[in-house]
Amino acid sequence: MPELPEVSVYVERIRALALGECLTGIRLASPFVLRTVEPAPRDFAGRRLKDVSRLGKRLVLGFDGDLYAVLHLMLAGRLAWRAAGARLARRRELLAFDFASGALVLREASTKHRASLHLVAGREGLDRFDRGGADVLGGSTSDLVAALRRRNRTLKRALTDPRVVDGVGNAFSDEILHRARLSPFALTKDLDDETIGRLHRAAGEVLNEWIERLRAQAGEGFLTKVKSRRPEMAVHGKYGQPCPVCGAPVQRLVYAANEANYCPGCQTGGRVLADRMMSRLLLDDWPKTLDELEEGEAPGR
Repeated sequence: MPELPEVSVYVERIRALALGECLTGIRLASPFVLRTVEPAPRDFAGRRLKDVSRLGKRLVLGFDGDLYAVLHLMLAGRLAWRAAGARLARRRELLAFDFASGALVLREASTKHRASLHLVAGREGLDRFDRGGADVLGGSTSDLVAALRRRNRTLKRALTDPRVVDGVGNAFSDEILHRARLSPFALTKDLDDETIGRLHRAAGEVLNEWIERLRAQAGEGFLTKVKSRRPEMAVHGKYGQPCPVCGAPVQRLVYAANEANYCPGCQTGGRVLADRMMSRLLLDDWPKTLDELEEGEAPGR
């Protein structure tokens, strides 16, 4: 699922390619991708794209007349920049925003189409997509302290809850926790201010490094390869491989649709945490589905 770094680079490239242009229309190849009925897609035709921003893991295209298109890519959604008026590939390409210079196309490889488009009017309509999580790039450590202490959670779950932290998901939470040398299963109530400060610094370092890396990959074009597991990552997707810091084999714990990757040497004092040992804690705190993950809900809450 594209997270803060990928979405941030998408924002930059869309701004570079289409900001200030008038939208000629929105083409929907799949009616199921559109989750709202008012305003209608035709209401956006002829309006200038005046802003592109990120709201959590969502992309927001702002048009003249206080109209907004809100895109959530979910697990398999990706964006591509195509020639103006390019024909949409059947089943894989769900919609296009058509401009004179090109088309912004939403693609989804999965047969389960979860990506969504909401069309809304006014800031009030847009604000309902703001889950309220702390901004670990633009916000302060005190903001993160307050967010983490609202409720006692496992640290992994807190970082992936959009009501707690803005825009971070499964992959980059693993990388941030490894950089901060913190267990994904530590409880937020046990973290002092100094530890949360270390977590905040690690988040800024990891996310900024990846924005720079992905920006370089996109170049003057468009970000085409978006995947959760990358060879440059320290622990995410590296089960059984040596930690780049201490050499200990990376471990993982899988629960429903989620997983936590961690280094025992760097993060858990050398302890390997068995699934059976953690099952009760995860049952209480981790979501069982992608929808629960994105909505910030956990079972039994």
